[in-house]
Amino acid sequence: MKIKLGITGGIGSGKSYICQRLQKAGIPIYSCDDQAKRLNVESPEIRKAFTALLGPSVYLEDGSLNKPLLINYLFASEEHANTINHIVHPVVLQDFLQWAQEQEEETVALEAALLFEAGYQQQLDCTIVVTAPLELRLQRIIERDHTTREAALQRIGVQSSDEKKIQQADFVIVNDEKTSINKQIQELFVFLRSNSWKHR
Repeated sequence: MKIKLGITGGIGSGKSYICQRLQKAGIPIYSCDDQAKRLNVESPEIRKAFTALLGPSVYLEDGSLNKPLLINYLFASEEHANTINHIVHPVVLQDFLQWAQEQEEETVALEAALLFEAGYQQQLDCTIVVTAPLELRLQRIIERDHTTREAALQRIGVQSSDEKKIQQADFVIVNDEKTSINKQIQELFVFLRSNSWKHR
C-alpha cells in the first residue's frame, strides 16, 4: 500500500526546505502551488468554471490565464477566495492521487499551504506540520520577498495559526535553525515505520 504524506506549514516556516530534504531522502513531492498553476490552464474543468465565473476574458488569446483579472477577484473578499478554492482544490487533489499512483516509491508526499483548509487530509495517511518561531518566519519572509515587517505580519495573520495546524497534524517538524533537521527526519521515518499513524 502506498503511503501518502501531507506537508504543510505557515509562510516562512521553511516547509519547502523540509520538502527538499525529504525529496533527497527518496520521497517524491507533489507541490500543490506549482501544479495548481499548471492545472488552472490545462484542466478543462477549471477552465469551464473560471470562464463561467469571470467571463471569457479570464483566458487570453494565447490560452494563458489572465492573472491580474483572477487575482483581483480572488483578493476582493474571503467569499471570492473560497469560490476559487472550491473550484481548484478538488481538481488538484484528483491530480495528486493520480500522480501518486504513478510513482514507483512506496511513500509520496503532497506539499500544500492550505492542506487542512482544503480538506486534503481526508485522502492522506499522515500529515506533517513544519513550524518556526514568529521572528524567524518574519526574517525569512522579509529577506526572501524584499518586503516590510508589517506586510510580512499581515501575510502571516491571514493564515491559520501554527497551534491550529499542530492540533490536526500527526507529526511536527521544528525548523528553527537550532533543532536538528536530520534527527527529526530520522524520527519521522521511524514514526512511519512504526505504523502509529494507522491508529489515529
